[in-house]
Amino acid sequence: MPSANSSTAVLAEDWEAGGFGIYIHWPFCQAKCPYCDFNSHVSRQIDQARWLSAYLKEIDRHAAETPGRVVRSVFFGGGTPSLMPPETVHAILDRIRHHWPRANDLEVTLEANPGSVESARFRAYNQAGVSRISMGIQALNDRDLKRLGRIHSVDEALKAFDIARSTFDRVSFDLIYARQDQTPDQWRAELKQALNMAIDHLSLYQLTIEDGTTFGDRYRIGKLRGLPDEDDSASMYDITQEVAVAAGFNTYEVSNHARPGAESRHNTLYWRYGDYVGIGPGAHGRLTLNGTRLATEAIRMPDAWLSHVEQGSGDKLRSALTFDDQATEFLLMGLRLSDGIDIDRYGALAGRPLPSTSLQELSDMGMVEQSGPILRATDQGRLVLNAVIAKLLE
Repeated sequence: MPSANSSTAVLAEDWEAGGFGIYIHWPFCQAKCPYCDFNSHVSRQIDQARWLSAYLKEIDRHAAETPGRVVRSVFFGGGTPSLMPPETVHAILDRIRHHWPRANDLEVTLEANPGSVESARFRAYNQAGVSRISMGIQALNDRDLKRLGRIHSVDEALKAFDIARSTFDRVSFDLIYARQDQTPDQWRAELKQALNMAIDHLSLYQLTIEDGTTFGDRYRIGKLRGLPDEDDSASMYDITQEVAVAAGFNTYEVSNHARPGAESRHNTLYWRYGDYVGIGPGAHGRLTLNGTRLATEAIRMPDAWLSHVEQGSGDKLRSALTFDDQATEFLLMGLRLSDGIDIDRYGALAGRPLPSTSLQELSDMGMVEQSGPILRATDQGRLVLNAVIAKLLE
């Protein structure tokens, strides 16, 4: 086997264990949320024809590199993709259908904010080929929505959700917990309300304070008050698992809950370490080309990305991943899933097995469990997953 430390090759067809998908990043929003560290921008003027031309050109470029691959999922993220003209979405999906064969159960997800939901627009997205909506509701009380910088009210969110589920069979929505002045009992009640309206999928994220965000700046100078302490945050995580599972929404990933069969295929592709094309400002990708797995990243600023695409490529970088890189990423992503990872696949990528001493210690502590070649983090282990992974990578 090639050296894990020096080789930048990839084991033949390793990516197929996760599949192949396409991520399209739309960078524009109506307003920038104070907790958000995604690549999103507020712009008054958008040259829609120029942006569509750029997306199609990048699709053509990537298709020439990956002929014959079966597309399992397409994901429109952002930003606020529900601000995209339906004609743009339709043209992008047509170009993808032109270039690649598709899986019979192809999933096409579009992220939406409640403030940009219109029934006619959603019908047009559905007709274009979108099959799933992921809606950023984030909170079910107006005070917290305002604190989170959201421009919609709870009433608007509920109406938008009704429009979405009347148009699409599959609708997910996001909530953030461990918010300012939120108690565990308040979160339990809000989560039960959310589960009563949910269809088949919920993403439930604990509020994290990221550097470079408005919340990060406020936190640094002591002006982000009322955040739950460590014990209350842990209690809310436990409540999330307990209440969601009791309602039939299994915790299939640390922050994602679904009825059986309704798991997000696109995000699962990431967690199972498949290949995916990343198109749009700041989009990341993982591509196996000519026997080498590459980490790709597009130019971040929208105007600069647009200009570079018109000159030939929107790539900021393409770097070859060593076997160690690949094994580490596989572990980082895969242990987020309740299904866990195949340690034989890890060993094939790394050129060595996971350390038996660390595995035994973590097992004795109740942090991981193993069944044959499958290694899973337990509920307790997923609560401190970063520490579990650090121990396995010693």
